[in-house]
Amino acid sequence: MEQFEDKLHQDLHQFLQSMKEVDERLPECFDVEEKWEEIAQAYIPDGIREFQNYPSASLGWMMYIGMAVAKFWDAEWEIYSKIDNLYAYMRDKRGYDAMDEYVREDVLLLRDVDYTELEKLVGECASRVYNALMHQRIEPGTKEAFDAYVTCLHQLYLFGAAMQLNRMGYHMTKMN
Repeated sequence: MEQFEDKLHQDLHQFLQSMKEVDERLPECFDVEEKWEEIAQAYIPDGIREFQNYPSASLGWMMYIGMAVAKFWDAEWEIYSKIDNLYAYMRDKRGYDAMDEYVREDVLLLRDVDYTELEKLVGECASRVYNALMHQRIEPGTKEAFDAYVTCLHQLYLFGAAMQLNRMGYHMTKMN
């Protein structure tokens, strides 16, 4: 599974770097990374339920969640870090099906072209990850399939956070 995660990471990194959404060196934000397990545990029941019929949404929503958590970290982390279930907090604003709209409109405050461009970009990332997952030829319903799904979610979460940090001006550059 580690090889698969490395491959996903490299593909997303190259793609997002070519789109100027992330830098060569990704930003580090331990507060956001520490929220991953809590968010994943809360998200997985919803994500798995939706995966069969809406795989791109099931995967892409996690990228939006990563972006939202990065935005929360930058804005008012003292408040947001204390919310018991940050995923449920976001989901319950408009429901699972409209979580992408909630993040784009109410958290990231995007409108018009920016709103639509982010929707396309997240959709492309989700499609790339789904395609990589399908090429693994893993038997559905197995522990390996579950682990691969979680691996996909993890990379999308991390890259969603990295994209948002980059958009807010956080860049990791070499110091001389």
